[in-house]
Amino acid sequence: MKIKYKDKYNIDSWYPVKTTEVFDAYWYFAAERQEIFFKKFYNEKQPWTHDEILNTYKFTNAYRASDRVSQYLIRNVIYSNKYNEEDLLFRILLFKIFNKIDTWEILQDKLGEILYKTYSFETYDKILQETMKKKSIYSAAYIMPSGGNCFGYHKKHQNNLKMLEEIISPKSLIKIVKAKSLQQVFTHLREFPMLGDFLAFQYAIDINYSELTNFSEMSFVVPGPGAYSGIQKCFSDFGGLNEVDLIYLVAERQDEEFKKRGIKFRTLGGRQLQLIDCQNLFCEIDKYSRVAFPNVKSKQARTRIKQKYKCNSSKIDFYFPPKWNINDNLGIKK
Repeated sequence: MKIKYKDKYNIDSWYPVKTTEVFDAYWYFAAERQEIFFKKFYNEKQPWTHDEILNTYKFTNAYRASDRVSQYLIRNVIYSNKYNEEDLLFRILLFKIFNKIDTWEILQDKLGEILYKTYSFETYDKILQETMKKKSIYSAAYIMPSGGNCFGYHKKHQNNLKMLEEIISPKSLIKIVKAKSLQQVFTHLREFPMLGDFLAFQYAIDINYSELTNFSEMSFVVPGPGAYSGIQKCFSDFGGLNEVDLIYLVAERQDEEFKKRGIKFRTLGGRQLQLIDCQNLFCEIDKYSRVAFPNVKSKQARTRIKQKYKCNSSKIDFYFPPKWNINDNLGIKK
């Protein structure tokens, strides 16, 4: 349930919540990262920014759905064809378990169109084991837990496949497609042994890109570890709120916050930053502040940004969920 912030807090000053200089940078970062996105989108030449930190290190987009892997998921996994509910859920979660385009394309090259009705544990296991001899099958973006041997296997991908089989089961599938809220989807996914809060929420968002569910991204959010750290840096006093409350408040106040700082923010085809995006931006400002504000610490106390920016020359064929009604605004055609 949302707090009626206007009844409890001074909206102009954030009182009694106390913000820091990193919070001011949060809004600058969001706008500047979005400008970089649009310059790439419209094929403008470098430099896309004069911010040396953004030029040097890798950061995700302001909007989660604009990132390369999310874009591949949306266009090539979800909306590449018409699929029944079982096949569509299987495709989404199979892709997201590994979260790596190369792994998906290897499976696709070996198997043809990826469908649950033609799925075989033994076949997938064999292909993945062969691939592992040459390269990693998982993305480094976030860690997929191995689950120990909770499904009776010692290799992580084998347990992951068995978990996927359980999620795709008829009883589980109906809980997802009949869910009344994004939180219900999250709660169901959270029941599976290898899915903690972070992954269950990320998967719920990925499923919600499709037609399997249709919930507002302003209805529910779960902060990840990086977001917790970023929030600690942005607020010196939470004023009685928790991290989820603060994400809601930031999302609801975005227009006022940009305007107050004289920052022009270009939305994604008229779509404002959603809770998932604001959550993600807290994670990114945590990284950015390690260089920009080295004296501002969080409990995690990380001091450097691991990944340097490397320009990927392969063009992204942008496409957003049709139900958002923003593709035409951005001049995107199917």
